[in-house]
Amino acid sequence: MSMDEELFPRSRAEVAPGAVHLPDWLDPDAQRELLEACRAWALPPAGMRTVRTPGGGTMTSRQVCLGWHWYPYRYARTVVDGDGTPVKPFPAWLDELGRRAVADTLGPEAATAPYDIALINFYDADARMGMHRDSDEKSDAPVVSLSLGDTCVFRFGNTGSRSRPYTDVELRSGDLFVFGGPSRLAYHGVPRVRAGTAPHELGLTGRLNVTLRVSGFQAPSDGAPHERIMGDSPS
Repeated sequence: MSMDEELFPRSRAEVAPGAVHLPDWLDPDAQRELLEACRAWALPPAGMRTVRTPGGGTMTSRQVCLGWHWYPYRYARTVVDGDGTPVKPFPAWLDELGRRAVADTLGPEAATAPYDIALINFYDADARMGMHRDSDEKSDAPVVSLSLGDTCVFRFGNTGSRSRPYTDVELRSGDLFVFGGPSRLAYHGVPRVRAGTAPHELGLTGRLNVTLRVSGFQAPSDGAPHERIMGDSPS
């Protein structure tokens, strides 16, 4: 039985207050267009890199940023932990996509300031993402998460700790997940990627996650990092 012939078709689900999963939000054409854009963004300069944590470890997913460059645990306008070049610009069409995602999940009343940050993470079959919060931004606008390629288990938790209670959600290629309001600072992570589950016609081995955020801050005139030391937001 194919995913298109499921016994129980997937539908919109509110996983927690302000946290909504919308399956199949991106159609196959939109997925291919976003994938091609991700492949271009991943190229140097300011391309995809391995993120190193302050303790000397490395994240198992690889990342490229748009608009603002994220590194643990702050933002900068250059790839300060990589090749040092300016971060790639955040395109206007991604802002439009983010605003539409929020309207389709949380309603038009949840409209936000323009989106200006994208974190694109690539997961191979062995990659994981530990429980963390997206807390390095000044804005509390909803976070928009788009999935391409392999299916993953997305663990969405609570705002108090990395432990239970949490809900495991299966995110497939084309799925949208938005979290804002009381769930904006909820811990979340990716404990598992289901290798080989990407749509064959997409032509992607592995999983890409495109996360859109509103920074809430202006570019420093001297190009220095914008520090938010308390955060822990790699997704």
